[in-house]
Amino acid sequence: MTGQPPLLIVVDDDQGILEIVERLARRNGFEVVACAGGMQALAELSTRHVDIALVDLRMPDLGGLDVIRAIRDMDPRCQAVLMTGFATVDTAVEAIKLGALDYLSKPLDLARLERLFTDVRDDTERRRGVLAMESEVARRLEFCGMVGRAPAMQELFGTVRRLAPHVRTALVTGETGTGKELVARALHRSGPRGDKRFVTVSCSAVIESLFDGEVFGYVRGAVSGAAEDRAGLFELADGGTLFLDEVGELPQSLQAKLLRVLETGEITRVGSVEARHVDLHVIASSNRDLRAEVAAGRFRSDLYYRLNVVEIKLPPLRDRRADIPYLTAAFVRETNERLQKSVAGLTPAAERLLASGRWDGNVRELRNVIERACILVDGELISERELAVSMPTASGHVHIAADAPSHDVSERDLLATVERDHIQRALVRAGGNKKAAAKMLGLSRRALYRRLERLDLSDTITRRRDNAVMVEA
Repeated sequence: MTGQPPLLIVVDDDQGILEIVERLARRNGFEVVACAGGMQALAELSTRHVDIALVDLRMPDLGGLDVIRAIRDMDPRCQAVLMTGFATVDTAVEAIKLGALDYLSKPLDLARLERLFTDVRDDTERRRGVLAMESEVARRLEFCGMVGRAPAMQELFGTVRRLAPHVRTALVTGETGTGKELVARALHRSGPRGDKRFVTVSCSAVIESLFDGEVFGYVRGAVSGAAEDRAGLFELADGGTLFLDEVGELPQSLQAKLLRVLETGEITRVGSVEARHVDLHVIASSNRDLRAEVAAGRFRSDLYYRLNVVEIKLPPLRDRRADIPYLTAAFVRETNERLQKSVAGLTPAAERLLASGRWDGNVRELRNVIERACILVDGELISERELAVSMPTASGHVHIAADAPSHDVSERDLLATVERDHIQRALVRAGGNKKAAAKMLGLSRRALYRRLERLDLSDTITRRRDNAVMVEA
């Protein structure tokens, strides 16, 4: 350890805890200040920068959550950890909402506490190095498939890291294309069930009359064509995570059935009387304002509050334009690898055009534009010309091949391949729902049907279960 050691403040009215933590922290290279109450801790925080604060929940003068609130206001760089012998999920969630790094139950697990000290010490050294390196920052811009340097995204990444070990139910909200499913997968992978199944249900593609069989499963002979027992989606996700994509699209009759399972943790297969217990984490997403949907009577208030234990809001791309260059670089790299291209980047004029775009379709739209531009470009740099061809017009339609060089047949063929891939991926994400797929692609349904015919996809049949549901082992 080089330079000044990181400073730890431990706040507890139990002298024994103060001594244990102080001894372990000093052994791990920390300078330590011990405080017997919250007011004393705030006095210390007002005079010096503290790297980490371990705060007891219940103290006679000032509660631990109030101390953490004060830390957030006084020194946002200080990482706070709550300690308590009265552990509850609500307290843990509240602490994490306030920005707490972790939540420790008493009696303290000393091995876990030592790992925490190691992580904080290493992170403190890294952050000091970042400040010294200026532009040569150790850019941890990518997190679970998401890229973001903007403060809103870095805060989101931190929130996901803190919530993932604790939260069983969460609601992810944001406009179409902002990356809600990526956040859901990050919560899953960063949590204790990261090695278990992640089951995605496209709520906008669910067929109401088939809901019970798809979601709860059925026994042989219970429904037409049921030659054998079949597990439903809740059973498939048992032990893992169920992702309800665009839950606001569910009809109210199905909302009631979903609520019952979430409350009881039990499902019954169609044709059976045997209740089966399922243990799963549930993450829902919506591009709608569900509060407004509740007020309008289109979404059940009890289901909303059951899902909204913790809400994670994704910012639209227009509110994080500083991330566009980094997202663009990532998409260029991905396209180069997939199509064996050698695009080096964008011209300054092309960068300015991207920066001034509307991006109503957010990150998904930017990805599509960059992929199409990579296909069209002849040289190493994407220019305004390729972007103008690829970016949506004011009407929302995408002109892909109209301005492409007529003599470059191989380029058009390659473009058709990528366009076919885009449409097929949209159909899969939409669960075979062509109206929803057209919306994702920024096309009218009629325009989508024309493309399906042109690309020999008009006879494509999307099977209900394969495309309304995706399962990851």
